[in-house]
Parts: sequence; structure tokens; C-alpha cells
Amino acid sequence: MTSYEPHLSRRAFGGAVGVSAAAAAVGVGAAAPAQAAEAAQEREFRAARGRQSRRPNILFILGDDLGWADLSSYGSTHIKTPNLDRLARQGVRFTDAYSGSATCSPTRFSLYTGRYPARTKGGLAEPIADKSAGLEPTHPTLASLLKESGYSTALIGKWHAGYLPDYSPPKSGWEEFFGNFGGALEYYSKLGLGGEYDLYEGDATYRDLRYYTRIITERASEYVSRDHHGKPWLLNLNFTTPHWPWIAEGDTEESAEIVRRIKAGDARALWHQDGGSVEKYRQMVEDLDRSVGEVLKALKRSGQEDNTLVVFSSDNGGERFSYNWPLSGNKASLQEGGIRVPNIVRWPARLDGGQVSRVPVFSPDWTATLLEVAGTRPHPAYPLDGVSLAGYLLRGEEVAGRDLFWRVRGERALRRGDWKYYRGKAGRDQLFNLAGDVREQADKAALEPARLAELRSAWESVNAELLPYPA
Repeated sequence: MTSYEPHLSRRAFGGAVGVSAAAAAVGVGAAAPAQAAEAAQEREFRAARGRQSRRPNILFILGDDLGWADLSSYGSTHIKTPNLDRLARQGVRFTDAYSGSATCSPTRFSLYTGRYPARTKGGLAEPIADKSAGLEPTHPTLASLLKESGYSTALIGKWHAGYLPDYSPPKSGWEEFFGNFGGALEYYSKLGLGGEYDLYEGDATYRDLRYYTRIITERASEYVSRDHHGKPWLLNLNFTTPHWPWIAEGDTEESAEIVRRIKAGDARALWHQDGGSVEKYRQMVEDLDRSVGEVLKALKRSGQEDNTLVVFSSDNGGERFSYNWPLSGNKASLQEGGIRVPNIVRWPARLDGGQVSRVPVFSPDWTATLLEVAGTRPHPAYPLDGVSLAGYLLRGEEVAGRDLFWRVRGERALRRGDWKYYRGKAGRDQLFNLAGDVREQADKAALEPARLAELRSAWESVNAELLPYPA
């Protein structure tokens, strides 16, 4: 296995995890000894070789704008996430996982296609905000490829890869769709950024004015409980939580005020820039955790838990109220806080639990991985940019050395091993060693000019293959 320098010390779960994780990151005192002694310790990842299984069901759960340290198991001391922490204890937690981009729809393009967002015209929108762009139905997707190989496929929740009539999950390989098309919606009224009603079943609107997270949790629980008649299934479960507006279940007065502003023509009402708080955000993340727990309980009751591969991640880094310490930057930035995300994988039939991996991975890797474990090949005319982790996770193979590449308007980044090349909107090339400086404060550009030039050249080589931004 490739050796990567750990960025954080070994961490405990349970009550001590938030304190010990944050302390380890900045080199201060750890959690109380009594707490630490009670908590189960993670061990470095090691593949459980030689196990066999049928093709797994796949449940890919995506949070929305969830920051890297918003889970207890990633360092949060004030947000309690027992269900996701339990998922990590039962599987593998990745410390150095990244989204495919720094905002919602480009990352979804990278996950749906397994390719850099800028391979496609729709992926250039950061994010998609109108009907002018979307994921072309002719482009192969994780869902279309799995469907062709005998999987049932469904997407529940936020699509955000184009609007009707030209773009939709059913046009791109998902046999079933229940959710919203846009980047945000008001949780009760289901009004989107343009004031449109945005809750659909297939291509038809579906009327339900209850809290949105409850609705899609029920739908997902029903889907994983079904008898699929011997066919494996793929479910992309895309929560909008904890994306703005900052409305927890029961906040009907705040909901009504936002609806009033939307109907009065306030185009930025959903941004909710005059609302929210750290406390409200905590409630939303903890509700996400409860919702994931409900779906996982339904999966367990169905008898399918053992051979279901569950992946949990976020579509990008945290937003205004997220807990990202010790990372710098937030959503929309290519600093670590904008692209590093919590990422957990569980597959009881093939993976041991209680493990941590420090191998850098990003969204397109999961597309490649899921295709391989499902025995499905990518389309030869649309080569993947992600690398399958199946050999690493299941057979203990070394992860091939490769670069992780990102591009957004005004920013660029590339990670190679522990080194990260970054140019922000100020236009200055910077170089950081993430092994000792995960906060990206010690710029090594002047000390390592040859390395900087090498990584910059590597970034420019990839960029030359991609579509340019429209003027």
C-alpha cells in the first residue's frame, strides 16, 4: 500500500472523538484520559483479502454543503452525529477525501460521470442556475452503465444537473427519480430559486408540503426495503441538508417569511443571508444524521445490509456556519475547506470496520470503484478521470500514484502526494505540504521552485484537455 504521512493522529470515536481530533490537528492537548480510554480506537486500513460476495447493492448518500469537520467522528465538538459515527465504526473513514469541485453541480457531474466537470459543457456552470445547461442524456453515467448491466437504479433528492424538459435523472439512466431539480429549495413550500415549485416524481410535480428531509428519508427507506426480484440496485440519495435556507423541521414561521419574500420577487430570499446561526446549523446536521440512521435501519430490516456497499460523502466543503477547523476556506474555494469532505464507506461482506484510510481520494474515484465492484466497464469513448479503489479496498493493492486536479473560475489546485499547488483569485502561485500544514499557511513556493514548476505544469497539462469557460 502506498505510504502517506498521516495528517491527524489516531482518533477515538464516542464522546472523546471531537476533542481529540481537533486537538491532534493543531498539536494541543488531547481529550481527557478517562474519555479516551472508553472510546474505541481506529486502526489503519488493511484489506480483508480473499472474501467473496455477489455484486453489491450500492447506496451512495450525499450531504449538501456539509463541512469536513461537521461530524463528531471528524472533529466536531458541538454537533452530535451518532449514526454517521456508527457507520464509520462499521466501515472505513477517509481523512483525505475530496469533492470533485467546490460547488454543488460540478461535483455532481464528476460523480455521475466519473470525469472532470469541465469534460462536459454542463459542468462548466459553477453551479447550474438556469435551463441553459445540464448533463447531456447521451453521456454515459454511473446509473446508465449499471442499468445496462442489470441493476435497478434510482435517484432520490437533489439532482442539480439540469432542468426539464432537456435534462433529468430518467434521461440519464436512473429508472426512478423523486426529488428536486435545482440547487436549493425552501424546505416546506418546495419553492426553488426562481420561485418555481420543485418537487417531482419522475418528470411530474408531486405535491407534499411537509419538511423535505422527512419526505426523501421516507422514500429512501421504502426503496431500500423493496424486493428487487433478485436484481442488485443503485440508489443515489442526495439530501439538501444542511444547505441554506437555514430551516430546521418545525421552523414554519421562518419558512413562511421566506416564501413571502420569494413571492414578492426577492430573488435572493433562499440565500437567507439574514438568517441562520451555528445553533440552527447544528440542528440541521443532526437531523441529517437521524435521517441517514432511519434509512440504514430500513436497510438492516430488509436483510440486505451485509451485501450493500454504502458510501457517505458531501458535495463540497462547508458553508457559512460549518465547522471546518483546522482547514482554511469554505465552499466555492479550492483551499482545503472548500473541497475536503467527510467520506465513509461500509460493506460488511467485504470490509472490516473500525478503520481509517489516509489515502487521498475524490468523487470520480467512487464512480470508477462502483463500476468495478459491480462488474461493469466504463464506456470506451468516455474514459474516466477517477481511479478505482477496488483493488486497494478489497485486495490490498497499492494505490497508483496520481494527481488530484481541480479547476474553478479564478482558482486552480493540484495535489500530488502530500504536496498541493494552489492559485487563488489573487493570482499568486502557492505550494503547501499538507502533511505538516493542513491549514495551508506555510507557503513553500520560494523554497521549492522546481516542485512548484512541476506541479503547475501538471495542472496546465490537464487543463489543456478540458473545455474552456465561456467568455
